[in-house]
Amino acid sequence: MKRSLFLHIQSKVEPHDSYCVQKRNSANKLGLSSLQKITVALRMLAYGVSGDLIDEYVRIGENTALESLKKFVTMAIDVFFKEYLRKPNNEDIARLLAHGKRRGFPSMLGSIDSMYWKWKNCPSAWKGQYCGHIREPTIILEAIASYDLWIWHALFGLPGSNNNIHVLERSHVCNELAEGRAPAVRYSINGHDYTMGYYLADGIYPKWATFVKTIPAP
Repeated sequence: MKRSLFLHIQSKVEPHDSYCVQKRNSANKLGLSSLQKITVALRMLAYGVSGDLIDEYVRIGENTALESLKKFVTMAIDVFFKEYLRKPNNEDIARLLAHGKRRGFPSMLGSIDSMYWKWKNCPSAWKGQYCGHIREPTIILEAIASYDLWIWHALFGLPGSNNNIHVLERSHVCNELAEGRAPAVRYSINGHDYTMGYYLADGIYPKWATFVKTIPAP
């Protein structure tokens, strides 16, 4: 994570809850800072480690690390849900379309892809349904991101034995496309007219009009 991004998160989260504000105890000694508490939470989320594995690195106790993780998740949702945990509005769509057009992809709404996360602690009784082509228990994450890494769609938790078709059937984005509730965008590629925006995808995705994998005549 870039230092600027970390400090941006810290500047937004710290004023939201007094738990992150550094205080003095009864002995007039400074307690833990918001930098320590947020660092602990992010490391536990990023690496999936327990609280007692990072106590020496950040000089923080296990119980405080676990409490910091719970507090940080709640604060992050409260602070950032209006910007990130939602679908694009009309202003967002106009911005995405304008930038896609400048980059040579008119009417492009973002990039879609799925990836497999290894589930090291998967229960033995579930390994059969969560093992796919990787031969290890995995969980699927599908996401749509814009040019500036604004992730406005995420579908996480499906068993790794599913293929992309099954993932798409569970995706809210594709449900809206099938029901005709997707953002109305008109454009033409290679002589064909379309009425909905498209997403850049790799070759694994099906040949749907809303997925552009290759352009025969750019």
